[in-house]
Amino acid sequence: MPENPAEPNVRALDARSLRGLAHPLRMRMLTALRHEGPATASQLAERFGESSGSTSYHLRQLAAHGFVEDAPGHGKGRERWWRASHEGTSLDDSLMRDADPATRGAADVFLREIAASHAQELDAWLRDAHHWSAPWRGGSDLSNFTLRLTAGQSEELLHKLHDVINGYRGLPEAQDTRTVRLHTHVFPLGAAE
Repeated sequence: MPENPAEPNVRALDARSLRGLAHPLRMRMLTALRHEGPATASQLAERFGESSGSTSYHLRQLAAHGFVEDAPGHGKGRERWWRASHEGTSLDDSLMRDADPATRGAADVFLREIAASHAQELDAWLRDAHHWSAPWRGGSDLSNFTLRLTAGQSEELLHKLHDVINGYRGLPEAQDTRTVRLHTHVFPLGAAE
């Protein structure tokens, strides 16, 4: 775990690990293990409408690249339980410009799967928001902002946002504490120069 409890345990991707992770089902299974805790291949197969042979294969691939590991203390007998090895992943911008087309393709798959996941999570919230209490609806947000910044100012803004978000990690839990997802998307508009 990281030395600073406010910092998440994030795995920096390299070309090899990126190619091992950049598969839609692997990414969805890893996200499920991160958000919902340990599970078996059979449980993940049921959740994602796949065969247990398929999820078992993809879990072994994730393990080979260090994304998942055995979850001791779960299950009994021959059941193999898996857990995520890290709380998140980070992608260095250089991988999107790598000389190897397979690495660039994997970066594209990785980023597009993340964007699709964000859209699905947002859609699920919008579909069910009316079932949530007024305080939770008031504590949610669907905003966008348009600013005129330099690349350096944009990077500074991102670091400040991440610092604010990380300041909320590890807070004591109250009775109504829930897991909250926060998406940030910062990107320039228009054509590249």
